[in-house]
Amino acid sequence: MVRMALSAAPEGHLAPFCGRLLKRLRVEVRLAGPLPADAPLWVANHLSWLDPIVLLSLRPAGVLAKAEVADYPLIGWGARRAGLHFVQREDALSRAAALVALGRALGKGEDFLVFPEGTTTRGEGLAPLQEGSLRAAWRMGTPVLPLRLGSPDQHYPWTGSETLLPHLRGLARTRGARVDVAPGPRLLPEEFSSESAFVDAAVAHLDPHRTPLEVSA
Repeated sequence: MVRMALSAAPEGHLAPFCGRLLKRLRVEVRLAGPLPADAPLWVANHLSWLDPIVLLSLRPAGVLAKAEVADYPLIGWGARRAGLHFVQREDALSRAAALVALGRALGKGEDFLVFPEGTTTRGEGLAPLQEGSLRAAWRMGTPVLPLRLGSPDQHYPWTGSETLLPHLRGLARTRGARVDVAPGPRLLPEEFSSESAFVDAAVAHLDPHRTPLEVSA
């Protein structure tokens, strides 16, 4: 197990801010393995509004976020200023526009972070996935890094049934929380016989009920 020091954030204006915020909230990030450099698209399961902050503390990237994030107290202001891309999950046109933005970013060599569930869970399973980002990556030949998030602390997950400010107060009252980040192997589209096989390989690592994919030494 590799323990990530929160102060050792990557260069970029957003990553250091995320690291400082996590430290202030006493959220400890534990990285269970190396993060390969050449994987422009990160995909992860989704437990909390803190997940993007956790992963952006490890690498600056563009993020696809649900539209509601723009209206969150404090968080929404930071998200808009950071240039996050917002998507209306129920709107097909909004999802299509988000995929176009993702394709442009990846085509320009930019890094991107996506939560294919589109909503948070308590980590007991995966919500139905929006697979568009994974299928776009396969068609573009873009390497993908799946990341499985987990936490031993019941107060880390934040679902849509809870309001944000009480969750923030709960974090402030506790001695902190821990989130584990388990990188899978880098998935190369050319190594898969079909788009569906590529998507399934990513899902196999994100799903807590399935055995994580092995990472080559």
